[in-house]
Amino acid sequence: MKNKMIITLLIACMLVQQTRAQGNGLAGIQEATQMITSYFDPATKLIYAIGAVVGLIGGVKVYNKFSSGDPDTSKTAASWFGACIFLIVAATILRSFFL
Repeated sequence: MKNKMIITLLIACMLVQQTRAQGNGLAGIQEATQMITSYFDPATKLIYAIGAVVGLIGGVKVYNKFSSGDPDTSKTAASWFGACIFLIVAATILRSFFL
């Protein structure tokens, strides 16, 4: 009987401790949300910049293939153009989805 009472008191103390710790959780979640949303503007601009660099590199590669008379030019142009469009659309959709 005495062991059951001690175990019950220990469990009650643990439950009380958990309920006390939950009060600061909301403030922490709000702070984390604000920190993450503050990163979206720089991250979106970074992805746009990466898309621009990929577009420039792709343009040069397509121009080189076109100048050399390679018959595979349209396939290369489509793949590089698709990569640029994907980067821009992905950044825009992620921004609108999370903000």
